[in-house]
This record gives sequence, structure tokens and C-alpha cells, in this order.
Amino acid sequence: MAALIAPSLRQYALVTGNYWAFTLTDGALRMLVVLHFHSLGYNALQIAVMFIFYELFGVVTNLLGGFLGARVGLNRTMNIGLGLQLVALSMLLVNPQLLTIAWVMAAQAVSGVAKDLNKMSAKSAIKLLAPAGQSSSLYRWVALLTGSKNTLKGLGFFLGGALLTGVGFTTSILIMLIGLGSIWLLSLLLLKADLGRSKNKPNIAQLLSKSSTINQLSGARLFLFAARDVWFVVALPVYLAQQLSWTSWQVSTFLAVWIIVYGLVQVLAPLLTPQAHNESPSTTFKFAHNTTFKWQIGLALVPLIMAYGLHSQLHSSTVLVVGLGIFGFVFAVNSSLHSYLIVALAKTDSVALDVGFYYMANAAGRLLGTLLSGWVFLQFGFIACLLLSSALVLSAVYITHKLARTA
Repeated sequence: MAALIAPSLRQYALVTGNYWAFTLTDGALRMLVVLHFHSLGYNALQIAVMFIFYELFGVVTNLLGGFLGARVGLNRTMNIGLGLQLVALSMLLVNPQLLTIAWVMAAQAVSGVAKDLNKMSAKSAIKLLAPAGQSSSLYRWVALLTGSKNTLKGLGFFLGGALLTGVGFTTSILIMLIGLGSIWLLSLLLLKADLGRSKNKPNIAQLLSKSSTINQLSGARLFLFAARDVWFVVALPVYLAQQLSWTSWQVSTFLAVWIIVYGLVQVLAPLLTPQAHNESPSTTFKFAHNTTFKWQIGLALVPLIMAYGLHSQLHSSTVLVVGLGIFGFVFAVNSSLHSYLIVALAKTDSVALDVGFYYMANAAGRLLGTLLSGWVFLQFGFIACLLLSSALVLSAVYITHKLARTA
């Protein structure tokens, strides 16, 4: 049996390695774009607009990517994603005078497609490789994958700020293009298995999930990630640079450390929620109510307390550093719990379709949060972004409670 499983495990290790490499460049690219265009005088809303297609195309990609993965295999969708990221990076190597908002939006659109093909491929594969009927093992595997990815994304933030400070925007893009190109060539040579290909070819009618459980869980995910990005993606780095006079290096380092620690907490989430260890698939709903619901309530309180601290004119840097640390800790556990739930509840033969649908909602939440982050910050300020974040978390709380009641 071990001999039969080992090749699949090796394939998944390669998929995970590709996902990590992609995530590193994706985080660096996000920080490069935000800080570079802020230094050129673009305001928060203009920068947010640059990421609209990144998130919008992610919505479409997760839906269609799950369908594609089920038909052709997850390894092929991974390679397609890596190739598209190379195209996105290449688009940013044009003459700086041609880097208009529209052109950057187009490049980000390609990057959004690439990123979600990679995410869908990696997270769907784990369902097929984890020991059957062992939910505690599945939870640990999902937490490890999710947490390590975000730790590398944080390193990418750090890398983006360091490269921008050290060699400038264009050279930074070229360095990432060469590095990821090497990974892509190795991937084309080594990834051969058809992991995740459905035995029964799905049709277009199966794209939209017909499971109320998957739909409700996806809705909660949408509001949860909108609540994070409504102040984290654009408003926070711009606020740190404008109001607190932090340098690009300081902003990127701070956010990088946050993401790295956030990822480490995700990895440790199974230890922080010990009641999940003995859960079986038949009691997943109870787990959702007793654990996810409580952690989301805690999450809703954090931005409220931060907003009060800033409104009371307490030391802004302290409020942000401490508040963001607490928010990241609680959000990380929430994210791992949600990632486990979708993988546990997805059907084995249609895992790519179910996971793709779920992460379509995840991308929609990021899109909503990104747009609101720029607009609300520009119109009403940073405190308003925090208050809206709390309201969005409470929306996720309501849907999660409703999910548990349908069990």
C-alpha cells in the first residue's frame, strides 16, 4: 500500500512546492505594486482599482478552474497557473511610461487567474491524499498547507519591499520572472499524474454547487475575507505611509512579519482547537457551530476595539501593531477552521468543483474588501474601515450560525 501511495505523495509534494514558489512571487508582486504606485502619487482608491481584475478574475477562475481540474487533472491546472504568472510578470516589464492603471489592471487580471488556479489545485489535492475517515489528520494537513502558504506570502511582502528599495521596480520584476520561470520548467518535467481528474466528466451544469451546506459555508467565507481586506489590503499600508510616515521598507517589513506569524498560527490551529481532534465527518456541523462560531465572535470584537483606540487618540502605532497582532491570531484560526470544513465536506469525486466554488466566494470576498478598502478609506478614513470590518465579520457569524442550525 505504501508503494502505491508514495508516487501520489511525491506528486503532491511537487504541487505544494510549486504553490509555495508561486505564493512567494505573488506576495512580492502585491507589495511592489502598492508601494511603487503610492510613491508615484497614486491615491488609495486608484491603487485599489488596479487589483479589481485580480480579484474579479479570481472569482471566475475558481469556478471554471474547478471544472477544468476535474476534467484534465489538478497537475495540469497548476502548470497553467505558473505559466500565466510568468505572462503577468512579463507585462510589467514594459517602458515605465506605459504602466498605466489600465495596463496594470490587465496584468493583475492574468495574475489573479494564475493564483487561483494554483490555490484550487493544491487545496483540492489534499482531500485525495489525506487518510480516509481521519478528520483530525485532514485538519492538520489542511492547516499545514494553508499556514505555510501564508508564511511564504509574508516573506513575499518582505521580498517585495526589499527588492523595491534595493534594485527598483523593473529589475525586481525581472528577478522574479527568472526565478519562477525556472520552477515552471521543472514543473513541466516532473508533474505527470492526473491527480483530481473526475471519473465521470463533469458538465457545465455542475459548476454551481447544489449543496446548501457548501453554499452557506461559501457565503460565510465571502464575508470573512471581505472583513480582512476592507482595511488590510490598501487602507492599512497607505495609512502607515501617509499618517504615520513609515517608509516603504518599514511598511513591507511590518506586513511581512504579520503574514509570517499569521501563517504559523494557521499551522498551529489544530492545537488551539483541541475539540476538533476527535471529530468525525458526521459531526462536522457541530464542530462548525461550537468552534468556528465562537472564534468569529471574537474576531468581530478586535476591529471595534482598534477603532475605539484610534478614535480616543491613543498611540496610533501601538494600537495598530497590537491590534493587528490580535486580529491576525484570531483570523488565522478562523481561516484554518474554514479551510478544513470545505475540504472535509467536499465530495471526493467532485472535490475540485466543490473547492473551486468555495474559493470563488473567497475571491469575491477579497474583491469586495479591496474595493471597499480604497473607497471607504478615501471617503471616510481608516476608522470607518475598521468598523465596516466588524460588521462584515458579524455577517459571517450569522451565516455560520444558520449553517449549524441546518445540521
